[in-house]
Amino acid sequence: MRITPETVREEHARVRDRAPVVVPILNDTRDRLGTLFGTEVDRVDEGTYRREVDAVFADGEVGVNVAGYAALLRDLDVAGDYPGFVVDEVLGRELAAAIAGGQPLSLLAQATFHFADVHVDRDATAERDGAGAGTAGADDLDAALAAGFQTRLPGWEWREGDSPFAIDPER
Repeated sequence: MRITPETVREEHARVRDRAPVVVPILNDTRDRLGTLFGTEVDRVDEGTYRREVDAVFADGEVGVNVAGYAALLRDLDVAGDYPGFVVDEVLGRELAAAIAGGQPLSLLAQATFHFADVHVDRDATAERDGAGAGTAGADDLDAALAAGFQTRLPGWEWREGDSPFAIDPER
C-alpha cells in the first residue's frame, strides 16, 4: 500500500460519504451507552459528521493515519473471517483512537469501538452500503468511524464545562 496526498484526499471523500451508514451506527452507539450510563446523549446529524470528518483530515498527520487505517480495513478480508479477527480488531481500535484525538479520548474511543463493533453486522452494513457481502474489515471500519467520531463530538454531559480536576495555575 502506498499513501500519497491524493490517497488521503480520496479516503477523506470515502469517509465523508459514509455518513448515511456511519451516522446511524454512531447514534445507536450513543443511545446504547446513554441507556447503560443513565444519561441522555445528543444525537449527531450527517452534516455534523461530515464537518468533523473535514476537521480530522485537516490535520495532515492525523489524516494520513486515518486514511491508512481506513484503507486497510476496507480491503481486509480473511478466508473464514475468524482467523483475521485480531487484526481487524486492532486496526479498528487504532482508527477509532486516531479519530478521537489524544488521551483520554483515544482510550475511550478504543473501548467504544469494541462496544459498537458487536452491534454492527457485516452483512447489514454492506446491504445499507449497497456493496453486497463486503469484506471482513467492512463492519470494523464502520464501527471504528462511529466510535471515533461519537467520542470526539460533543453531546456528553460529562464533557460539557470545565473539568473539576483542572488546576488553575493562577491560584
